Amino acid sequence: MAAIGKRGTVTEAPGFNAEADANRLREAMKGTGTDEAAIIDVLAHRTIAQRQQIKEAYKQTVGKNLADDISSELSGNFRCVVLGLLMLAPVYDAYELRQAMKGAGTEEACLVDILASRTNAEIKTICAFYKKEYEKDLEKAVCGDTSGMFQRVLVSLLTAGRDEGDNVDEAQAVLDAKEIFEAGEARWGTDEVKFLTVLCVRNRNHLLRVFEEYQKISGRDIEESIKREMSGCLEEVFLAIVKSMRNRPAFFAERLYKSMKGLGTTDSVLIRIMVSRAEIDMLDIKEQFLKMYGKTLHSFIKGDTSGDYRKILLELCGGE
Repeated sequence: MAAIGKRGTVTEAPGFNAEADANRLREAMKGTGTDEAAIIDVLAHRTIAQRQQIKEAYKQTVGKNLADDISSELSGNFRCVVLGLLMLAPVYDAYELRQAMKGAGTEEACLVDILASRTNAEIKTICAFYKKEYEKDLEKAVCGDTSGMFQRVLVSLLTAGRDEGDNVDEAQAVLDAKEIFEAGEARWGTDEVKFLTVLCVRNRNHLLRVFEEYQKISGRDIEESIKREMSGCLEEVFLAIVKSMRNRPAFFAERLYKSMKGLGTTDSVLIRIMVSRAEIDMLDIKEQFLKMYGKTLHSFIKGDTSGDYRKILLELCGGE
């Protein structure tokens, strides 16, 4: 897997001056009309840490909350992107999870995208922010909004107990592969708990060995077996775990592609990934996107979005 680190398209702005940026944003929103180009120019080219300083400077110099002013000045998907950029990463994840479970219905894709792809430390921080912001345990919220084995997989992921070491226990990997095979393809019905125990607990290197062994034992790729054995949200979350473990940037590249493929755009998915990965691994995601689909992410966004929403996403994409 390509290295996960500071491989983002958004990097620290040189000669950064929080007060100057705060004043520029204030000017952009003063009077009638809004200078959206100025808002994009500032916020799409500052890191999360720099944006926090801008928020503080704005409050000091204007005496108002930047997010509140942005919220009243902008609308639609453009507003969603800009407000997302103003949040710390775990705050944004917590906010997205909250939105996914608010009101009638649940956006299961959001729960899957976030919980299947974050590290233990990230999940712990998300849980802490969720409790602080919404005065409710994230686990309780998830349990109130989901059910069955899908719920159990999410609860397991929320414990943030995955082994994050590098060690591979060869004998255990063979046993894990055998037990998954016997829990699925080799029997009538599926013992989903065995899949949970292996996929939600083992470290990445170990799982890659399990997947190799599984192919040998069953003659099938683990993803193919999951599709054959499961359906709905449970299938989605197990596939997300496997794909994220194999190649996290490729997982996000596929999610972006599917969000823009066909009729209409799943804006919530597109926005969430562009905002949350811009500073982390967007360069890797772009490389994987081109490799997997033969077209640039930039060209897909250009053809599938419009207006200021398109402009800010293209800035976060960082060019062709």
